[in-house]
Order: sequence, then C-alpha cells, then structure tokens
Amino acid sequence: MNRNVILTCAVTGAGDTTGKNPNVPVTPKQIADNCIEAARAGASVAHIHVRDPETGGISHSVDHFREVMERVREADADIVMNITAGGGGDWIPDAEDPTRGGPGTDIQTPAQRHEPVGELLPELCTLDCGSLNFGDMVYVNTADWLREHARLVQAAGVKPELECFDLGHVWFARQLQQEGLLDGDPLFQLCLGIPWGAEADPETMLAMRNRLPENANWAAFGIGRHQMPMVAQAMLLGGHARVGLEDNLYLEKGVMATNGGLVEKAGTIIENLGGRIMTPAETRAHLSLRDPSTGQTVETAAGGEA
Repeated sequence: MNRNVILTCAVTGAGDTTGKNPNVPVTPKQIADNCIEAARAGASVAHIHVRDPETGGISHSVDHFREVMERVREADADIVMNITAGGGGDWIPDAEDPTRGGPGTDIQTPAQRHEPVGELLPELCTLDCGSLNFGDMVYVNTADWLREHARLVQAAGVKPELECFDLGHVWFARQLQQEGLLDGDPLFQLCLGIPWGAEADPETMLAMRNRLPENANWAAFGIGRHQMPMVAQAMLLGGHARVGLEDNLYLEKGVMATNGGLVEKAGTIIENLGGRIMTPAETRAHLSLRDPSTGQTVETAAGGEA
C-alpha cells in the first residue's frame, strides 16, 4: 500500500466533452485557472491538453500551451506541470476510401507532437506507448514513431509519463527502457476503462502493475464512474492516482463535477485509507524532476517512503 500519493488532475482533454459539462475548461485562461484550482484543492500535478478557444475542439498550438504555463507559473499556487504529447494520433478511415483519413482524422509526426514540450520544457510530458482501438477510431503510435519521440523527450531533459492503455504498451515501454531511451526510474500511467483497451478493474490493474520494471513509479486512473474506485485501488496496490475532467464529468450521479471537487473527493479517499497527497515539491524530489524556479533537477527524495 502506498501512503504518500502523487495525485494528478487531468483538467481537460481533447474529447467532445465541453457540451456535456459546462465546467470543462476551453480557453488557455480557463485551463490555467483550473490548474490553479486543482493546486489549491491539493493536487500534486496538473496534466493539460489545450483546445481551440473558438470551437472547443483539438488544438496543438504552442502559443496556447505557453499561455497556460505562464499563467500557472505566475500564480501563487505551486503545481507540477504535465503537458500532453499524445495528440495528433487520431485515425478515422474515410467511408468512401478507407486508405485515406476521413473527418476527424488528426495525425502529427513525432517532431510535431513534441514541439510544445521541446519549447516549454515542462517537468513532465506524456508518451503514449502504443496504438489502440480508441472507441470508434484508431489511435496511431507505431514502434518507430515512439522510439523517435522518446529520443526527443530524452534530449529535452523532460521526464516522460509512460501512458499504457493495454498490457502490450507496458511491454513496449520496457523495451524503450532496455534500449536506453528512458533515463532514471520510469514513470508509468495505467489508463483503464477506455474502449477498447484495458478494463478498469482490480484484476487488470494488478496484471499491468505486475509487469512493470522493478524501479518503476506508477499511477493509474479509470474513466467515468470508475474514477474514484481506481484511486483507492491504485493506492492499495502501491501506486499513485489521477482524477480530473478529462476522464470523468460527474462528482456523483447527476452532479456535474469541477476539477477542484474531484481533487477534494480523491483526497478524502486517500486520507480515509490512511494516506496523504504529496506536495508538488515532494513530487519533484520523489521523481527527480526539474525545479521550474531553478532549472535544476531535484535529486533528493522527499515525502516519506512511497
């Protein structure tokens, strides 16, 4: 059991959720405000996507990421920043010509996906570790693309959060480690409940956890109604946790969530199980992340045994 929990808040994703919950942030200012709200509610890490401020849809704009980062850094609430680098992988075959991408297809090269990370140098960025039937589309991540992307992240000195949506993704992440493309102790995020990847249940989480490298740090999350049960399950199995409006829109049945409310509810679960949420400073030390105020890597672990 892990009693010192790194709690991530994924404040907004790229999915079509803005019309389902009015609290989902869209503009860079709203996204930054939600990061600050999550920090004040006790979150250790804020994971961000950015959206087109006009449509609420997918955006890869470095300027949008930059505005979010600057607004959060200027606030009086500390939080570790985790930028997505997993956009630009959506493939929807055209109905008339399945050899071509149809409406909704959004494909970027590894270099394009890496651009916000390379320019802004957050403490963390995501590295999705394989392809997946993601709902009704295919999320594309070939092995060679992932190797190229891992090299770019490694050269930037940013720690990748290895997002694994199925057991084979854990296998490939271990391969990246064997090839020397991951520095230090790897950080895994087990992503559960997305159709049609790994299911959100204790057996699946345990199976994925049992295939991690011995020196791995890891967290897990479930989407929708599985979000809070997976917070407890991850803690009990020795891991960290993630909540947020990217993954779940409801605080309870019929009650729309906010990011701050989800962080507070997760915090109550963690405390009731005898644990505590690690501060951002403790998180940087525990994961050997770069301190944004100094630019230096924090080397000494803090926050107790995890």
